[in-house]
Amino acid sequence: MMKPPSASGSLKNPVKFRLPTAENLVPIQLDIEIDGKRFKDAFTWNASDPDSEVVVFARRTVKDLKFPTAFVTQIAQSIQSQLTEFRSYEGQDMHTGEKVVPIKLDLRVNHTVIKDQFFWDMNNFEGDPEEFARTFCEDMKIEDPEVGPAIAIAIREQLYEIAKQGVASVRESRTNKKGRRGMDHLSTSKVGSPALDLGKLFDPDASVQRGKSECDAFEPIVSHLSNEEVDALKAREERLPR
Repeated sequence: MMKPPSASGSLKNPVKFRLPTAENLVPIQLDIEIDGKRFKDAFTWNASDPDSEVVVFARRTVKDLKFPTAFVTQIAQSIQSQLTEFRSYEGQDMHTGEKVVPIKLDLRVNHTVIKDQFFWDMNNFEGDPEEFARTFCEDMKIEDPEVGPAIAIAIREQLYEIAKQGVASVRESRTNKKGRRGMDHLSTSKVGSPALDLGKLFDPDASVQRGKSECDAFEPIVSHLSNEEVDALKAREERLPR
């Protein structure tokens, strides 16, 4: 179970930017193609690690996959650019407000398809996406070891987008005092609906909640695909523009 929100989590004043999780890890997405070879991966990175580790990781990855050395530069540059963006928010003020936000899972990992929706407390900086993912896989009896990390990364990606909106909200409120303030008018993002009222939908004893009333309709769905279905999906994905 997730730890309950800390007392300081209810602050309405801005806090310094970070993801509402115990570990402030950066979600990294790579999709690189060179001379007909494609490398696609997703993982998390500690923003405080030295930049030299990026090149080491890129070289090791290319060596393990036996890819052309040209991938080293591309992988390293892609990781570094994402880390630079994340670090550009560090130290900036971020609004959270007394809100929980919807997190949606709709992903395929190998033969497993996961669909789910739940709520995350933006004021709880002790939440653990990795632990949530492990518990989810145990409860749903998912044995593929790649599913858990993919779920955790999907959660972190959405929390990152919402946190960036929190920074933008502070900037706007400071330049236009008559405009939006805090997260009260958070615009709809690619992760789903606007933030929800804490008192109506959130249980203060947990930092992850599936919600009540109309939200009870969202139950986790796990499907297992055949080899033929996976091949068809892969072929369709290859035709999609990048």
